[in-house]
Amino acid sequence: MQEVSSNLSLKELYEIDEHLWLEETIKLLKAHHLEELDLENLIEELENLGRRDKARVASLLEQVIRHLLLLQYWKEESEYNSGHSRAEIRSFRTQLKRNLTTNLYQFLEKELPLIYDDALGYVLEKTEGKLNNLPQSCTYTLEQLLDINYLPEIM
Repeated sequence: MQEVSSNLSLKELYEIDEHLWLEETIKLLKAHHLEELDLENLIEELENLGRRDKARVASLLEQVIRHLLLLQYWKEESEYNSGHSRAEIRSFRTQLKRNLTTNLYQFLEKELPLIYDDALGYVLEKTEGKLNNLPQSCTYTLEQLLDINYLPEIM
């Protein structure tokens, strides 16, 4: 494949083999050959990377909220599933801790109401609308949601 890449422009390589394009781009960056970079695709990839990171932490936070709501409000299931919910909460928080940066923390702060709405919709669907005591807006702080030891009072 290396021979193929020497006969292709970086833009052409991107269309054929993104991974090889990435390797070649890294080599160019390390060698400070900035004039040879495929800036259009590099910018697109960097933007995609940022979106993926935001989507990942938003998804993990939504999972924490889902399980907290189920643990806190779904009485008939909590007897059977509270251990599972607590373990899931811990797992998602651990993953969040590993992926969180200052920028992503600020993103979660800003997006918390929307993330909560998505989690609430999931919980209502999962419980087939049986829970009518769920808060319509998030009552958890981001600090609580990220705190490995925080669990809400069971309703």
